[in-house]
Amino acid sequence: GGGEPTGALADAINGTFGSFQNFKETFSKAALTRFGSGWAWLVKNADGSLEVLSTPNQDNPITEGKYPIMGIDVWEHAYYLKYQNRRAEYIENWWNVVNWDEITRRFQK
Repeated sequence: GGGEPTGALADAINGTFGSFQNFKETFSKAALTRFGSGWAWLVKNADGSLEVLSTPNQDNPITEGKYPIMGIDVWEHAYYLKYQNRRAEYIENWWNVVNWDEITRRFQK
């Protein structure tokens, strides 16, 4: 896990966000600033464009007609035992286990 995407997904991320680093910052901010429990997502819209968004609690992008290709759980149960209230550290370390092959597969669907 970890690293950066390649191929068409990398091109789409760079085209949408300007760079992988900008995408990573945008996604991490969406996760960090989600008040309370919820999720941050990278979604593929019906027109094929990418978007970062966050949803509260158990809500998900499918209800808005968006296809989630990557998500991070920011409910406390996802990280509390290891990170207590250090959500930022959890998010930073989460990037080390991202499975870009699977996310690319979802992007290509």
